[in-house]
Amino acid sequence: MRDLSVKINSLYLLDNLNALAQIGAIDGEGVTRLALSEADKLARHHLKNWMEELGLEVRIDQVGNIFGIRPGRTNSSPVMLGSHIDTVIGAGKLDGCYGVLAGLECVRALNEKKIETNRPIVVAAYTNEEGVRYQPGMLGSSAHVGILPVNKAMEIVGIDGSVFGKELERIGFAGTMPCGEIRPIVYLELHIEQGPVLDQEQIPLGVVDGVVGISWWEVTITGSANHAGTTPIEMRHDAGLSAAKMIILVRNIAISIGGNQRATCGMVKFHPNAINVIPGKSIFTVDLRNDNEELLGKAERMLGDYSRTVAQEDGVTIELKMLEKVPPVHFDEKVISVLEKASDALGIRFRRMVSGAGHDAQLMAGVCPAAMIFVPSLDGISHSPREFTSPESLALGANALLQALLDIMKINDVD
Repeated sequence: MRDLSVKINSLYLLDNLNALAQIGAIDGEGVTRLALSEADKLARHHLKNWMEELGLEVRIDQVGNIFGIRPGRTNSSPVMLGSHIDTVIGAGKLDGCYGVLAGLECVRALNEKKIETNRPIVVAAYTNEEGVRYQPGMLGSSAHVGILPVNKAMEIVGIDGSVFGKELERIGFAGTMPCGEIRPIVYLELHIEQGPVLDQEQIPLGVVDGVVGISWWEVTITGSANHAGTTPIEMRHDAGLSAAKMIILVRNIAISIGGNQRATCGMVKFHPNAINVIPGKSIFTVDLRNDNEELLGKAERMLGDYSRTVAQEDGVTIELKMLEKVPPVHFDEKVISVLEKASDALGIRFRRMVSGAGHDAQLMAGVCPAAMIFVPSLDGISHSPREFTSPESLALGANALLQALLDIMKINDVD
């Protein structure tokens, strides 16, 4: 018999979200808390203290992933709830943090009701999910599941020239627990939707059945720098013009493939970057996404074909460098069903959906059954100070997570 009286305390959830939002806050410009920065260090200490106050055993692994463990009656594989607390530049207060802090409120609710579980429960905060300061993104979960070797992670150089391993030591979060030592039987992640679907359709909850694949590229075009006034148009090898052509062609990839295909140029640099000099070099990034692996591969091939065409037309050289590749993931149907039943029991309308953004859950799905819950974000805004989800929606999502956790414990406590 389901006990719907077990609920999270929304006041604690909101207070803790607001407290974290003050760490790295920039007046009028949101929150900037890049991985392993001073702000991240302070936020990590807050999280560690909150975990300990709830009676959790805190363990930190070799890449700084933080795990708060609530013991079960047995030492069997735990159920894990998680996300991250690092941010992009100028972020809102919810992305990532909501999933971690809602996990803590699930633990608080069980503690207050004195509910014991056979399996342990783990609340995880993964390092460098955003991938702003260090690439790849989802670094912590990649190391946790064994995709990224720890020694390689330690050598990664950030956008500011810092070295990941040295910064991890500097902030005091270079743990000794081997990555991947904690292997959950199920992984759940709660997140705001980073898109407008739930808000536009006025649906309170999204049950996420998959995550798009992501393919990140750096494109370097080398032409010939020369005087902007004296070099005839027909004699130029303009790396800036070639970049402009390529960026338009990137958009055409999405239009041509259609459906859930996304294609974006997010960063552009010209060299020497002077008003009166033809660019001799341009560097830009391409972000390709699709929930269909075959179509994502088609998008990658189109990018390569376009680059060869532009190089020949403009007399430049174009180099494509893959920065990161994460394949599409389809979550576990049994776990999805549990989320749907928990939502039904709470009387919450929901819809199934695919996530267009990457999450630690897609890495965890490679080692255990996993799925996600979304709550609406006003106008679909995220990675922005204008990111907003109502307190009622935040509590609703956390209670759905709690009920799903209890259901999973009942299902798996028999084995």
